[in-house]
Amino acid sequence: MLRQNLLLPISTGDLLIEPLPPTIDREILLSLIIPTYQERNNIAQIVEQLTIELDRLIPNDYELIVVDDNSPDRTWELAQDLTEQYPHLRVLRRTKERGLATAVIRGWQTARGQILGVIDADLQHPPEVLRQLWQAIESGADLAIASRNVEGGGVSEWSLLRRCLSRGAQLLGLIILPETIGRVTDPMSGYFLLRRETIASKVLSPVGYKISIEVIGRGDIGKIVEVGYEFQERQTGNSKVTGRQYLEYIQHLFRLRLARSGRFLQFIAVGLSGVVVDMSLLYLFSDASTLALPLILSKILAGESAIINNFLWNDRWTFADLIRTQTSRRQKFRRFLKFNLICLVGLMLSLTLLHLLYNFAIHDRYIANFIAIASVTLFNYWLNLKLSWRVTDDSA
Repeated sequence: MLRQNLLLPISTGDLLIEPLPPTIDREILLSLIIPTYQERNNIAQIVEQLTIELDRLIPNDYELIVVDDNSPDRTWELAQDLTEQYPHLRVLRRTKERGLATAVIRGWQTARGQILGVIDADLQHPPEVLRQLWQAIESGADLAIASRNVEGGGVSEWSLLRRCLSRGAQLLGLIILPETIGRVTDPMSGYFLLRRETIASKVLSPVGYKISIEVIGRGDIGKIVEVGYEFQERQTGNSKVTGRQYLEYIQHLFRLRLARSGRFLQFIAVGLSGVVVDMSLLYLFSDASTLALPLILSKILAGESAIINNFLWNDRWTFADLIRTQTSRRQKFRRFLKFNLICLVGLMLSLTLLHLLYNFAIHDRYIANFIAIASVTLFNYWLNLKLSWRVTDDSA
C-alpha cells in the first residue's frame, strides 16, 4: 500500500496544461517526461543517463516523470524502485488510458517545470543531445526539437521502405498542413523541449503516438531551433512503429487542418453578414429608385459599413480566444484601426475589381460586387489573423 502511494495522481478530463500556480511547492526549471510501455529492460539505463546529463546542466533543478501505461512487464514498478536512488524521479501509472501522446500530456499536467520536454525510454533518443536542446532554449527558443533531417542528424539502419514512409509522411504533411509541418524538418520527432507558457491554457487533442505537430499546431510557438541527432536502433524490446501509427498521423493532420479551418469558416460566416450589409446599402445608395449616388461613392459608404459590422462580430466571436486579456477600450479601438486599415486595402482591391468587372466583363453591379468581395476575403482573413488579433499590446 505504501508503494502505491508513491505514484503520482492521475489527471483526468481535458488534456489542458495549466500555467504554474503561485501556490506550487517548488517551481523548477525542467520537467522531462519519459512515456513507457514494456520498457523494463531500458528504464534504469535511460534514467541513469538522463540524470548524468541533467546533473551537469541544471543540478537539482529538474524532474524526470515516467508515465507508464500499466505495462504487463511492470515497468512502473521498477521505476518506483529507482526513486530511492534518484529523488528527482517521479512515476505515474495509467490504467484507463493508452497512447504515447496522451501519456506525455498527462505527465506535463503533473509537472512543476517552466520548461517541458519529452524523450523516448527505448534509448533511440541519445540523452547527450539534451545539452544542445537546453542551450537552444536558453538562447530564446520557444521550442527546441531534435531532428533526424538536419546537419548532424540521420537514421542508423533503417530500411529503404521505412525511409520512404518517413519522407512520404513529411511530404503529405506539407500538402495538408504546410503552415505547421513546414516549420520543422522532422515533424514526427518525439524528442524536444518547449516553454510551458506556449501551450498553457491550450486544450490539446493529439492522435496517435507523436505530439510535436500538436504542439506546433495548437501552441503559441514563436522561435523554433532544430538540433541534429542520430536515431539509434533499439537494443532491447520491440519497436512500436506500425502501419497504424502512420494512419493516425494522417488522421491527426486532417484534424488540425479542420481545427484551423474552423476559424476561417467563422470568418466567412461573418463576412457573409457583411455582404448582406454591403449589398443592402449599395442598393440604398446607388439605385436609381433610391438615393442614386455614384457607384464608387456608394461602394465606399457600403464597404465601410460592412467593415464595422464585420469587426464587431469577429472581435466577439471569430478571434475572441486570442483577446481574452485584451479587453480595454483602447485595445479594442487599436484592433479596430488595424482591422479597418487592412480591410480598406482590401476595399481598394475590391473597388478595382468591381470597376474592371462592371465595365469590361459583367454588366451587373451586384454580381460584379459579390465576385469582388469574394476575391479579397482570403487576403483580409490572413492579414487580420497575423496583425489585428495577434500583436495587440497587452500593457495598454
